[in-house]
Amino acid sequence: MNRVHLGRRLVLEAPAQVPDGAGGFATVWTTLGTVWAEVVAGAGREAGGVETVVSATAYRITLRAVPVGMAGRPEAGQRLRDASRIFRIDAVAERDLRGVYLTCHATEEVRT
Repeated sequence: MNRVHLGRRLVLEAPAQVPDGAGGFATVWTTLGTVWAEVVAGAGREAGGVETVVSATAYRITLRAVPVGMAGRPEAGQRLRDASRIFRIDAVAERDLRGVYLTCHATEEVRT
């Protein structure tokens, strides 16, 4: 197993629904905490239609493990943020048998 370098500070955020004042709801992102992570880019692709093009890149983001059920443990549907860059978490798995690290499989989408 390769050595892990947790050299990038990311903010873990979770979605919350709040009333929008017009009878519906809007999604806001609440901060759960900060984590130090290793971010490795994977394959990218381009998708979109006539008016907009979306570039989507897969990432493997490794961070220290947090026990199941704890508020700081990432889960699918949450996101990791690095300033204006957003990494949507698609899945989370233990990276090693000892449970020292977690791997977040994430996607970053950029509209061009």
